Amino acid sequence: MKKLDRLILRSFLGPLALTFTLSVFVLLMQFVWKYIDDMVGKGLEFNVIAELLLYASATFVPMALPIAVLFASIMTMGNFGEKYELVAMKAGGVSVSRVMLPMTVVVVLLTGVAFYFANNVMPEAMVSYRKTLYDVTRKKPAINIRPGEYYKDIEGYVIRIGSKSPDGHTMQDVVIYDHTKGSTETAVIVAKSGTMQSTIDNRYLIFSLYDGYTYSESTTGDHRDSRPMTSLNFSHQTISFDISSFAYNKSGEDLFKGSYQTLNVSELGVSIDSLERNLVQRQNAFRRDVEINLRSWHRYTGKAPAERPTEAFNLHTRIDTLDADTRTKIINRAKYVANTARTDSHNYGDMLESDREYINRHEIERQRKFTLSIACLLLFLIGAPFGSIVRKGGLGLPLVASVGFFVLYYVVGMIAEKSVRESVMGGEGMWVSSFVMLPIGIFLTLQATTDSSLFDGATWKRNIQRIFHPHKKEL
Repeated sequence: MKKLDRLILRSFLGPLALTFTLSVFVLLMQFVWKYIDDMVGKGLEFNVIAELLLYASATFVPMALPIAVLFASIMTMGNFGEKYELVAMKAGGVSVSRVMLPMTVVVVLLTGVAFYFANNVMPEAMVSYRKTLYDVTRKKPAINIRPGEYYKDIEGYVIRIGSKSPDGHTMQDVVIYDHTKGSTETAVIVAKSGTMQSTIDNRYLIFSLYDGYTYSESTTGDHRDSRPMTSLNFSHQTISFDISSFAYNKSGEDLFKGSYQTLNVSELGVSIDSLERNLVQRQNAFRRDVEINLRSWHRYTGKAPAERPTEAFNLHTRIDTLDADTRTKIINRAKYVANTARTDSHNYGDMLESDREYINRHEIERQRKFTLSIACLLLFLIGAPFGSIVRKGGLGLPLVASVGFFVLYYVVGMIAEKSVRESVMGGEGMWVSSFVMLPIGIFLTLQATTDSSLFDGATWKRNIQRIFHPHKKEL
């Protein structure tokens, strides 16, 4: 490897690692803000939160890699141009395409890594991510009974305490509303003081109450004028609450497997073929049922078989030759069958649209594994020539340009994905964004290799002056 190649790679790999880390971090922060309410206040251990964030970060890698390649390529080539290193390379006989060659090799390798990650690592990470997220969101908030507030998170009970000692266990003026028996019986427990302590396995919360009384009122039976009420005094009473649902319990991975986002390319192909066969069978069954119903509607006139007129079985019989009663029944029956067929057709259309959309989602996921990988190479073909043309390094212009190009790629991709999902286009529609970005990359590459002054303000100024003042000589 030549010293020039080492210089180029060293200048490219640093920004690439930095921008990749920043991209994953930004996407991760979006995830955190979305699920912050499901994680805060539940007493989750650090390793659980770290595990969730790790799996979430793994699912963002295929999206973060194209962004990092685009940003790093613009920054690297912009720095070379701004520091006149690119000019020195050209003066030494090294073309722009030769300067881009070491970075191109890295990006091609990254394209393969991105596909391997999206096809093999990401499905497994998605299963673990969904399982952990489900367990976290299902866990109830940690028990925190604050004085003066009604605590309702324990199912069947409402608890209110007047004050709590600094130790966090001793309480005063305790009121407990017991609704575990539903509307048939209501109980209220009042105590002057008490303590609360959870068991070692954190399955139960034990309340030890002192110097209080219990009111219970029954609504069962026929008590129109009065309802029986019982009042009991106690010096000490112990109540246990089941808080096993507050614990963090891990679910099995099989619960989250099978979704199209957890399958690789080959599994998606098998799933799509199976869904297509099921859809064809459902279409044939519906068509057969409709034909049977429409062919047999005239056999039913509302009378018993022995009372049905012979004319009712002959489709060629003129309806005006039948008696009024039979004619009315046949018309009503025809209307009923027609309305039923129309309703069934609408319901079937909705079902067919839902099934087709589900199949399209599988196809979208299969194509996305390829498009996001190829996006690394396409965005590099845009970023590197663009950086060499503008000759601006640092973070300012490369960041703005990267955001602009990626937003264009992303918006076009979202529009195409919506079209594929709604069956406006086939699965090849997922490549629309790639087809849009490819001409831009080819154009910028050609401009960079021919030393174009595409983004030079002085050149644009001279060209505009030539348009408005064609006869004016330049000084």
